[in-house]
Amino acid sequence: MGHGGNVIDELVTDHREVEEFFGKIEALPSGHKDRKKYADQATIELVRHSVAEEAYLYPAVRKHIPGGDALADRELKDHAEAERIMKDLEGCAAEDADFDRLVGKLMREIREHVADEEENLFPRLRASCPPDALDKLGEKVRMAKKTAPTRPHPAAPDKPPANKMLAPGVGTIDRLRDALSGRGKG
Repeated sequence: MGHGGNVIDELVTDHREVEEFFGKIEALPSGHKDRKKYADQATIELVRHSVAEEAYLYPAVRKHIPGGDALADRELKDHAEAERIMKDLEGCAAEDADFDRLVGKLMREIREHVADEEENLFPRLRASCPPDALDKLGEKVRMAKKTAPTRPHPAAPDKPPANKMLAPGVGTIDRLRDALSGRGKG
């Protein structure tokens, strides 16, 4: 979290970190307890990443990319689906019958979303948004991730201004719950 660089570099680095967690999950046998630990760590990163994208990236897509409204709406739809899967996964232990199905579905959804962003959205944004604006967005995204929730909240607003107002408070509660439970610790 908080890697530096413009918004695209920041988000691509997040993508790679989540993929590392997915690789750790895939390397372990079904039912291994550490699969849950890595799924929780991936979820924490994905939720923070998504909140930051929803607050800053997608409004920039709407503003700077021709046809950006449709593009941003599609990305928000992807986020909503992933968040529902993460919410279901949150209640599963690694040995639960649904865990493998849900974590597999989450990995497929996220990998498709990442490929679409990196192959389609990011190049279009880089071509249509001034470099200094991309740098400023990178800083805003880093700041948003510091206070963002760490657990899925599918019913939470995903568009400004409501998401920007509510996320820090929800994030504080999530981090307190994580600290008390040990969730997300290596």
